[in-house]
Amino acid sequence: MDYEALPESFQSAIFETIRTKAPYWSLLGMELLDVRKGWAKVRLPFSEKLLQPYGVVHGGAIFSPADSAIAMALIGMVDKDEIFTTLEMKINYLKPFASGVLIAEASIIHKGNKTALGDVELRNGHGDLVAKGLATYMIMKRGSA
Repeated sequence: MDYEALPESFQSAIFETIRTKAPYWSLLGMELLDVRKGWAKVRLPFSEKLLQPYGVVHGGAIFSPADSAIAMALIGMVDKDEIFTTLEMKINYLKPFASGVLIAEASIIHKGNKTALGDVELRNGHGDLVAKGLATYMIMKRGSA
């Protein structure tokens, strides 16, 4: 599917904001690879700091790039006077992630006036499906939260 490119200045501003004002992304090592209107791709490299006691990456660390990728896919679809937040998210973990890189590729399935629905697949460096998620976001006017 083709997704409309964002204006270059807006896309640059998104990348700069993630780089300078998103400490959680830095904490996990997440990286925004690409963002378009209704689509985004986020990378999470393996790190031992993400492991749970059984030697695989913690589910919460996998959840984070899933949620973040959907949010980035939505950012180019809301008005300048709108903000959004995750209302609910479901994720199915299908395969352990214990090395290499995890890529979250997200798309917006539906965007209304008050909510949006996003879909995400997380794949390891070999292309194996590690997790699949679905999220609902609440869209609000700035200052109404």
